[in-house]
Amino acid sequence: MTFTGKQLTTQLDADGTLTVQLNDKTWDEPKPGQVLIKVEATPINPSDLGLLFASADTDNAEYSPGKVVAKMPDNATRAMKARHGIAMPAGNEAAGIVVAAGAGAEHLLGKRIACVPGTAYGDYAIAEAQMAFPVDDGVSAEQAASSFVNPMTALGFTETMKMEGFTGIVHAAAASNLGQMLVKICQEDGIPLVNIVRSEAQVKLLKDLGATHVLNMTDADFMPKLIDAIAETKAMIGFDPIGGGTLAGQILTAMEAAASRGAAFSRYGSNEPKKVYIYGALDLGPTILNRAFGLTWDLAGWLLTPFMMKAGMEVVGRMRARVMKDLTTTFASHYKAHVSLEGMLTKEAVSEYNARRTGEKYLVVP
Repeated sequence: MTFTGKQLTTQLDADGTLTVQLNDKTWDEPKPGQVLIKVEATPINPSDLGLLFASADTDNAEYSPGKVVAKMPDNATRAMKARHGIAMPAGNEAAGIVVAAGAGAEHLLGKRIACVPGTAYGDYAIAEAQMAFPVDDGVSAEQAASSFVNPMTALGFTETMKMEGFTGIVHAAAASNLGQMLVKICQEDGIPLVNIVRSEAQVKLLKDLGATHVLNMTDADFMPKLIDAIAETKAMIGFDPIGGGTLAGQILTAMEAAASRGAAFSRYGSNEPKKVYIYGALDLGPTILNRAFGLTWDLAGWLLTPFMMKAGMEVVGRMRARVMKDLTTTFASHYKAHVSLEGMLTKEAVSEYNARRTGEKYLVVP
């Protein structure tokens, strides 16, 4: 049996033309260990936007029904040479009903599952059964759609902290859906957390959730407050989704200042391990380090899939069980708007969700 519908693809050509469009698609029966879902709901996450539009000029793009044609900057076009001419599907995670199952996955047939197909922006999607999780009857497709990327990333931060011997976390752009989840996780687990946000409204949002340390990076006294918060919490591992600019360096500088309080001077800085992981690219510019934080420090990248491979199935299974148990509380996601596949390619929708503003996440409902 085959299934027909629409699937979104994004293609970058060598001349810098980016085409994001819906195409007719036929899905065959899934292979052993796979399932085919009828997609009910799939979120637009920042990680999806990196593939969909990257740094393309969507403000001046050409919009037509089911299609967006934009120009990519020359430097980005060159950097992404490996994807030139390839029509790539997108959509990391989804919830849907299993309509066909390969050998070994028959137990999922007819059930609503949460999964990570990587091709979720379509009427159907193939997913690996071992990475798919049936949800309770009382859980809606909307609730299940965002049950993987943000919840598992937030839990991955706390697991990384433990694995690497740290005891507290600094989190930037902390008012996001993911950031709000992290606040709740750290409260439940007794983990000191320093939250960095961009506005007083975001300070209030996290304070209302019970966060203790919430700092507005636009305040004139941001750095002294950051140093004080890190000194109090001993938070020496940070997670930064911004990437570009000076914030990662500021966090390391504050960690060094906190670690050096009361210590004798050393030309090499403190011996306290300090680490910042960059896990996103909200700012596509260069990462700028003003190296005022000694020599005992690390700056690295963090990605969910490699983390899970390193952590192992026992840890990942425990994380998934926790997400499923608290899906409608700790790990609940909220959306500004619901759009169809066609609706996600209108100029109005693209301009809003591609701005990546706090509280303006979109859910695609094919």
